Amino acid sequence: MTLPKNTHEMRTLQSVFDAFPVTPSSRGKKLITRAFIMADKAHRGQKRASGVPYIQHVLATAQILAGIGMDSRTVAAGLLHDVPEDTNVTLEMIEKEFGSDIARMIEGITKLGKMKLRSETDDYKLENWRRMFLAMGDDIRTVIIKLADRLHNMRTLEHLRPDKQQRIANETMEIYVPIANRLGIGEVRAALAENAFKYLDKESYLATKKISEEILSKKSAYLERALADMKKILKEGNIKHVDIHGRAKAIYSLYLKIKKHDGDVSRVYDIIAVRIIVPDVASCYEALGVIHRRYRPMVGRIKDYISLPKPNGYQSLHTTIFGPEGQILEIQIRTRQMHDEAELGIAAHWLYEERKRSGWRSYLDPRKKNHEISHEVKWAKQLREWQKDLGNNPDEFMEGLRVDFLQNHIFAFTPKGDVIELPEGATIVDFAYAIHTDIGNTAVGARVDGKMAPLDSIVSNGQVIEIVTEKNREKPNTNWLTFVKTSHAKSAIRRQNKSPNL
Repeated sequence: MTLPKNTHEMRTLQSVFDAFPVTPSSRGKKLITRAFIMADKAHRGQKRASGVPYIQHVLATAQILAGIGMDSRTVAAGLLHDVPEDTNVTLEMIEKEFGSDIARMIEGITKLGKMKLRSETDDYKLENWRRMFLAMGDDIRTVIIKLADRLHNMRTLEHLRPDKQQRIANETMEIYVPIANRLGIGEVRAALAENAFKYLDKESYLATKKISEEILSKKSAYLERALADMKKILKEGNIKHVDIHGRAKAIYSLYLKIKKHDGDVSRVYDIIAVRIIVPDVASCYEALGVIHRRYRPMVGRIKDYISLPKPNGYQSLHTTIFGPEGQILEIQIRTRQMHDEAELGIAAHWLYEERKRSGWRSYLDPRKKNHEISHEVKWAKQLREWQKDLGNNPDEFMEGLRVDFLQNHIFAFTPKGDVIELPEGATIVDFAYAIHTDIGNTAVGARVDGKMAPLDSIVSNGQVIEIVTEKNREKPNTNWLTFVKTSHAKSAIRRQNKSPNL
């Protein structure tokens, strides 16, 4: 293996290795280096719109992937992701050199590369979303690589024509930001949204950025005092902490919050926040208790996302207090694992694997017996199967997409305490099918918080629902199709009645 010497690209490759939260094995480093050599040779002579060598783009993509904790194979695929489409090196050549796993990821990326939101029509959006969901159902790493690729493209968007900037920024906000959010990759989602926002509404972007900077300049000294105070409170309460730091709200998220409050910035309490990282779940609640004993919490602003995580898996305790010097301050308390999952989402899985490889087993929550995930995402797989039932019905697909993917979600419970996630507006029948298809098919009634309720009742957040079933029931009622909301329930009802056109 012959390496170029003293080149800018080789120094950048070292920055890829440095970006890994856990140093990759020597075998992983060799794999990544081999992928770099092939990509460097294949892209030699190619330039970006900025005039820099094309290899800089794939190196930046690999650096983003390494930074969010992806494994060496995914980072290698990131280095090679544009090779089959833009050079003379074929997918077969890549498979021969690197194996079928990496080749399959690159094949999926190549297919996604053909996706462009050329207009605002539903037909274009439909095709783009379908390709994304198919890729997620096949191998989620493909979409994560595409997100990293898009993030670097957004960071260098100033080198393109204004019309292309608008198209790519719109596509990013329409497609990639919701995908990153649904996968829980907060770090990438925030960066994508901010860069897209900059081009889609520059005036609002600059105004929001100015508000953020002004508040941060005024509050920076206060935040340091608050951090010192929190450390003292935790020490007095004999609560160990891994880290305490301040964080500023992302620009686009701040814009949405200000807009929600009709432009009243004073009602946005989390522009800055104190984030407390503790060793375990018990310490989260203990820390919350000692902080509340010292500072009065604001009514209605205590949120337990540990017991009831957000739909994308986010976990943390949030509280807004009348803090030091009487100033309103948001506090976020979580474990290290929760923190990484908040920033990295599904990508944190590969970080866990590297942690275990390196012997840092105490990092993982011992209550969770299995940290393995499938390369299939359940909801993406369900949508893919649902598409087969729908055939060519774009209107219903777009409606299902809106409900299942983009709409706000709620949580309800089975009598055993299992958490069932549903979109807002979902019915008891949707709840039944979310537990299991057989439960939905045989449902004849329900008890909601101990009282009987009709099957078309809308589920509210936090309800406990018991489904009454009849084992001898042959088919679900086709009338349910008039009120069920989720694609999974609709698909199951049609399948059991063997009539996809219902």
